[in-house]
Amino acid sequence: MKSLLDDITVQELKKRMDAGESIALIDVREIYEHQEFNIGGELVPLGKLMNTASSLDIPRDAEVVVYCRSGNRSDMGKHILLMNGYTKPRNLLGGMIAWQEMVLRGG
Repeated sequence: MKSLLDDITVQELKKRMDAGESIALIDVREIYEHQEFNIGGELVPLGKLMNTASSLDIPRDAEVVVYCRSGNRSDMGKHILLMNGYTKPRNLLGGMIAWQEMVLRGG
């Protein structure tokens, strides 16, 4: 079940990234999607995240923003991280679609 408290908007993420805040980014899309457009996150496709979440080089108490194309896979990724002991995973609302619409097009 989705909790908006665990989600982050593209506007909030962009503002915090521009301010230089330390936020770990995980891209759970497939490699071809990541190659087309990405915001610098570590690529860990959702299908692999279940097996690799416990070995990620990210502290368990770090804020982690998980993103995908639209926010559905990243919501699942957020829950996988929670199950693996991460305390602050967040889902990027609307994913890369929202990022491109709001950040790149300004609207």
